[in-house]
Amino acid sequence: MELRVTESSEEELSIEIAGEDHTFMNVLKGTLLEHDDVRAATYDVNPEQSGGQTEPILTIKTEGGVDPLDALEEAAADVREKAVTFREAFEAAA
Repeated sequence: MELRVTESSEEELSIEIAGEDHTFMNVLKGTLLEHDDVRAATYDVNPEQSGGQTEPILTIKTEGGVDPLDALEEAAADVREKAVTFREAFEAAA
């Protein structure tokens, strides 16, 4: 997975996440929105309206002085934890 920050400020971050699709991006966006300090989390993968962009760009807006990079790190850890929990439940059911 290749990451490239396209915009960054104290409470907003836009990051290109190469090689990912709607599946991963929806999970990450949804997990970000579970955090109280995340005001908005969206992603765009529409190359026609984005000047030819083909990789998804995730935008995170936070509040309360929370660094959006920290929010992304927490959400990524939550996604990992959810995946492990799901795998364990799946294996137990098999």
